[in-house]
Amino acid sequence: MSEVADSPVPMPAKRRAAQLIMLTFAVLLVMAAYANVGLAMNGEVPAGMLTYGLSLGGLMLAAYLVLAKFAPWADPLILPLVTLVNGLGLVMIYRLSESPSKLPSARLASPNTQLLWTLIGIVLFSLTLIFLRDHRILQRLTYTAGAVGLLLLVSPLTPLLGQEINGARIWIGVGQLRLQPAEFAKLALVVFFAGYLVAKRDVLALAGRRLLFIDLPRARDLGPVLITWGVSLGILVMQKDLGSSLLLFGTFIAMLYVATQRISWVIIGILLFVGGAILAGMVFDHVQQRFEVYLNPDDPELYRAIGGSEQLMQGLFALGSGGILGTGLGQGHPELIPLAFSDFIFSATGEEIGLTGLMALLMIYALIVERGLRTALSARDPFTKLLAGGLSFILAWQIFIIVGGVTNLIPLTGLVTPFMSQGGSALLSNWILIALLVRTSDAARRPPPQAIQNEGLTQVFQR
Repeated sequence: MSEVADSPVPMPAKRRAAQLIMLTFAVLLVMAAYANVGLAMNGEVPAGMLTYGLSLGGLMLAAYLVLAKFAPWADPLILPLVTLVNGLGLVMIYRLSESPSKLPSARLASPNTQLLWTLIGIVLFSLTLIFLRDHRILQRLTYTAGAVGLLLLVSPLTPLLGQEINGARIWIGVGQLRLQPAEFAKLALVVFFAGYLVAKRDVLALAGRRLLFIDLPRARDLGPVLITWGVSLGILVMQKDLGSSLLLFGTFIAMLYVATQRISWVIIGILLFVGGAILAGMVFDHVQQRFEVYLNPDDPELYRAIGGSEQLMQGLFALGSGGILGTGLGQGHPELIPLAFSDFIFSATGEEIGLTGLMALLMIYALIVERGLRTALSARDPFTKLLAGGLSFILAWQIFIIVGGVTNLIPLTGLVTPFMSQGGSALLSNWILIALLVRTSDAARRPPPQAIQNEGLTQVFQR
């Protein structure tokens, strides 16, 4: 095991205290929002508020204790920020449960179920930190991770195991238990991309011919990009999953740029994806329908059609009615939005907290991504740099794709808002993502052993 893993160092007292204060503030803010919803809807504080608050606070305290022991030098902002977003998601699930959708597509679970998923997510977060003491061992599993990721991606196509819901075949399940394997595949594929690009970055960085001001890569080096492009198109066509397709290909191109520093790869990636999407739209009806809804959301013929624009338009109406300051928590009409608890929880939240609240929410997400990118910049080895960058890009891409979809900036994709939407697959995979990001942050921020032994230098590094 590495020196990092074998020589744990106590987290500096000031940093530990500051992190605990921020975590406490996040939980208290969530409880205030929870009480606000109850007062607005029922005229009284929810009966289970104390139990709910103690449960959430206990879970986050457990995560904090594991973090303090097994990743003491990790970025202190990440856990409080994620706690705040996850807590707001729990509040919105409770709010929606008090005003359930009257639409037949509603499958709203209870807030207790979502809290249970959060518990399992914290357990996975803790286990990842406890057993993965040095993330660099993942580099040895590069091709194993790639194989696992691909198997998870294609598993919904299995005849007896895969399930099609709302027109997309992205689920596997037995009985009432369902899982979205693409959520976990993204983590395995980021590990694969990071390991592969560390080994091949020198070759991929070689320039071929120069076109205008761009150094094009050599034709022989286009193989990895074309393979990833083909896989993403296969997901789009066979599983009708635009979100995972865009997320997979976009993350690979972003990591490829980080590894090679060549803008030509980004341009090639954009051209390939746009060209592939246009081709798929011309050949396959379900892709064409997505584009028609995107281009003409107010078309009456598309509004009530299966997979039509009703959901999108109701979400836009909700955002519009929320205005700058919102209607107030518990005072909107999210029951009018189909699947408000899942794909469109961002719109339902925006109606009640307004543009101002949404900008604050997006700022929290941006801070999480920024802390991840800061970790990538300060990493001492290329694998850590690419892994932290890839994990950060995945989170950033998810936010862009879901916000772009519900505001009709891009076609709807079916992705959910990280840490907020109802369901287990996305929440569990994102808590594992945060654990990996925390682990890389601990390695990047940890002072060298000789600096730890010198008290004066330790104080310098703590600042």
